Amino acid sequence: QVQLVESGGGSVQAGGSLRLSCEASGAGYSRSYMGWFRQAPGKEREGVAIIYSGDGRTYYGDAVKGRFTITQDNAENNAGNTAYLQMNSLKPEDTAVYYCAVGLPLDYTLIFEVSEYTYWGQGTQVTVSS
Repeated sequence: QVQLVESGGGSVQAGGSLRLSCEASGAGYSRSYMGWFRQAPGKEREGVAIIYSGDGRTYYGDAVKGRFTITQDNAENNAGNTAYLQMNSLKPEDTAVYYCAVGLPLDYTLIFEVSEYTYWGQGTQVTVSS
């Protein structure tokens, strides 16, 4: 079982920055894909950024490329594993609940498929005002 705890959400003006953190604990997430999805009111959940713990490869949704950066710290014995999402040049359309997720997508084409992720955090609100 994997537990995910998110932090770092909040309110910011357009053009500002925020950093989200997601701490994973428990067993079963080594060599997995970890990252964020977001969901705005009335919209489907969409992929934002994912990092593969095996080699550090990163994947970004088109809406955030060039503005968001995902990184990951790995504890030596994998007892702790924290991912970070640095969000710069924020726009009002970035407003959403951001969810941390861990999973094992079967193929890179499924990297942003919600159904490929088994574990989810509780979500953290990000609000960007114009």
